[in-house]
Amino acid sequence: MTTSVLVVDDQALLRVAFSSLIDAEEDLQVVGEAADGRQAVELATKLSPDVVVMDVRMPVMDGIEATRRITADRGAGVPRVLILTTFDLDEYVFDALRAGASGFALKSRPLDELLTAIRTVAEGEALLAPSVTRRLIAHFTGRARLAARAPSGLEELTEREREVLSLVARGLSNAELAQTLHVSLPTAKTHVSRILTKLGARDRTQLVVLAYESGLLTQA
Repeated sequence: MTTSVLVVDDQALLRVAFSSLIDAEEDLQVVGEAADGRQAVELATKLSPDVVVMDVRMPVMDGIEATRRITADRGAGVPRVLILTTFDLDEYVFDALRAGASGFALKSRPLDELLTAIRTVAEGEALLAPSVTRRLIAHFTGRARLAARAPSGLEELTEREREVLSLVARGLSNAELAQTLHVSLPTAKTHVSRILTKLGARDRTQLVVLAYESGLLTQA
């Protein structure tokens, strides 16, 4: 199955480089390119890509606002957004995750890592290593001192599902969940799937953000 990708960056050379790299893969296909956030929103609506590779700092409309508009509809078929950034603790990254992005990739890393990131985001899995996830979210939650606000659907979670959500927020994979909870892998996957549905989240990255913002998990 081929994953369709929209590449968004205001630097033409980078767009060409990213697009060429992505198109060279048999399972990935670039369906469009955009030079700013407004074009990104328009093309995402028109082309319905699986993944949008999104730069943050752009003219006309930045990547954060573009991400917010692209992911506003939580229904099926909404593109997942992969943010490109220069620094792993760039404050824009957290803003982008809160806006609906599914993860981020560093421009300074080898381009092959971008391909892995695109595939991971497309599959709805956790993009970041557990240690990076905890450090990133805890860092900016602490700095911003966000008031705890329960997401819609949190009250519908069972005690077991709250426990699973806390573990997901700490970066545990499905296999690690199964081992920690002493359940089968299919059972662990079912728990995560139900939590995603109840909270209206599209992937595990959004579960991490929701867990911290709701106050369910306040420290790494």
